[in-house]
Amino acid sequence: MITSNITSGSLLIAEPFMLDSPFKRSVILICEHRDDGTVGFILNKAIEMKIEELIADFPEFDAQVYYGGPVGTDTIHYIHNVGELLDNSNEVCRGVYWGGDFEKLKFLVNSKLIKPENIKFFVGYSGWSGGQLEEELNHGTWITDHMYANYAFKDDKDSLWSTVLNNKGDIYTVIAQMPESPSFN
Repeated sequence: MITSNITSGSLLIAEPFMLDSPFKRSVILICEHRDDGTVGFILNKAIEMKIEELIADFPEFDAQVYYGGPVGTDTIHYIHNVGELLDNSNEVCRGVYWGGDFEKLKFLVNSKLIKPENIKFFVGYSGWSGGQLEEELNHGTWITDHMYANYAFKDDKDSLWSTVLNNKGDIYTVIAQMPESPSFN
């Protein structure tokens, strides 16, 4: 049995043979992990929408929106790297914050103090009930790693899964080279 070292700021990397479409080759940032459940966001599944299309009174802002996961797909969430500017932000790990005062966020965007490269918006989230994530880890569904702010704000979303595995090293560099469809291997 694997013991979970999951904390806020951990990454879950989908194992290469996961065929479940919402999580296939996904990299998930865990923002909250407690005994009663876990919340995270898929960092590498962009959707073709801008935030001002989803929220009517949001200033025009050229920030990509991502599919955060299959839970609460009628909700909007965000992570950012400007926690010192945005009141009530929760630090997830060094250089990454979750949430914060939404009205102040709109003001900071409108004032051009927050730029698209400082923030990532999500529709929905990935969630697990108490003990569920540990069970999935025991079954080998996920590979774990540490989060680095560049994964969220600098790295290319299309190659993030491979990048994280390459950076993890050892056998994971081999896994990172696997084709997306195992039949091409």
